[in-house]
Amino acid sequence: MPPDSPTHAAAHTAGWHEIVAFPDWGVKAVRAKLDTGAKTSAVHAENITELPPSNDGTQRVRFDLVLRNKPPHRVRTIEADLVRTTAVKSSNGQLDTRYVVATTLVMGPVAFPAEFTLVSRSDMRFRVLLGRRALAEGILVDSSREYLLTDPPRKRKTTANPTADRS
Repeated sequence: MPPDSPTHAAAHTAGWHEIVAFPDWGVKAVRAKLDTGAKTSAVHAENITELPPSNDGTQRVRFDLVLRNKPPHRVRTIEADLVRTTAVKSSNGQLDTRYVVATTLVMGPVAFPAEFTLVSRSDMRFRVLLGRRALAEGILVDSSREYLLTDPPRKRKTTANPTADRS
């Protein structure tokens, strides 16, 4: 792409780890991995239930969005319109059918609509994976850096052991 093209000029450079928000779902911060090798984006979801169609025929799903897998385990129950179901080849090569939902994604100064498949990412380090389709919204990824658009997560302060020898 030529450097003077409109898309190139408007692009934001992100690190391969960023903090994202889902304002439509009331989620202010969750760690995400930006993966240009993945076509679709995914969020860690549990207890996925297809709801009866609404009066206008719109299909909906309810799921627990897992914000933190380690204790204390944190989830937020979400109801969203079902965009479609899709077949996705997972990282282990298995073909899975997944629900797809759409919401607004915010990453630092950038906000845009994005689609996410609902899947268990319990064995993965990040609750959110952003693939090429979402990143095509003008996000360039510097794979050598982290947190270029957002502040890194705060480290928990450890309290000193009150019985430790202070000499």
